[in-house]
Amino acid sequence: MKTKIIPIAFGSVFLLLLACKGGSQREKAIIQQDTIPVKVVSLVEEDTDAEIITSGYFTTNDETILSFKNGGVINRIYVKEGDRVTKGQLLASVNPTEIGSQVEQVQLSVQKAQRDYDRANKLFKDSVATLEQLQNAKTALDVAKQQIQSAKFNEGYTAIRATRNGYVLKKLANDGQIVGPGTPVLQINGASEGNWILKVGLSDKQWSALKVGDRATISSEALSGQVLQAKVSRKSESIDAQSGTFGVELALVNQVKGLAAGLFGKASIYPSKKQNSFTIPYDALLDGGENEGYVFITNDNQTVKKVKVQLGAIQKDKIAVTGGLENASSVIISGSAYLTDGSKIKVVK
Repeated sequence: MKTKIIPIAFGSVFLLLLACKGGSQREKAIIQQDTIPVKVVSLVEEDTDAEIITSGYFTTNDETILSFKNGGVINRIYVKEGDRVTKGQLLASVNPTEIGSQVEQVQLSVQKAQRDYDRANKLFKDSVATLEQLQNAKTALDVAKQQIQSAKFNEGYTAIRATRNGYVLKKLANDGQIVGPGTPVLQINGASEGNWILKVGLSDKQWSALKVGDRATISSEALSGQVLQAKVSRKSESIDAQSGTFGVELALVNQVKGLAAGLFGKASIYPSKKQNSFTIPYDALLDGGENEGYVFITNDNQTVKKVKVQLGAIQKDKIAVTGGLENASSVIISGSAYLTDGSKIKVVK
């Protein structure tokens, strides 16, 4: 029995060793299979005159919300959205009954205060009234006169008039509606005066690269391929909480016809000061958008990482990257289609 057991045990050990050897070979094959051959290019930061490409919408820098000073019942709104208006034109009116009654009450108060003062003055001359009584009557008369000035001033604001030549952008109330003091009724702009601007949103690095006065060009499908000259007229001092971008306004150099508030426009802005950026082959870019995209980078030539980058000027087969590659040494330029974040790679020439 013992002579039979020994060969069986020896055979089991031999089979186990073969199995282990076969497993290690399979694991090695799997590792080799998961290692993806790629080509890389080393990154060198350089000073460039990076063009900033962005988009936004046309508006004017003199949009105004109009409202009644005292409120009341809207008597009539004389314009509708899109109407052209001229400076001083009557746009809306509120029912004047209430403010008219207040003016009449104050006028009666002035008349009474005048009579009281005249009587006190006569009695003072006859040594019947004291100087204090005369002075009190004079103060009451002065107060009543100030009140009538205030009431007549308010009476003058029972109507809304255009503050400049332009267009009605929005109608925010209707006839017969009760509105309070300062409630928005109409929104107008000075579009007819040619004060057009393009509002765009930029990243923090793009925003910091610009200064007021930098040159820009603007195009829009509504202008049939016409290219407009513009310049940076204003930079916002805070971030837009909704879009997460910094606002920049581009003012048109010349007056242009055929624009309307809200039209979409594309802009190329040329910073006057140089900024550091990387230039990579266009093929290295993944999921490229208008201002950003993704690339795969490697720092050890063994694994890759997918990072988000900010894009600058586009050249023939290359593109400038203005942000996102500060901590990278190389970028993958071939084989990216087979990679995921953390993939193992083999660098080939």
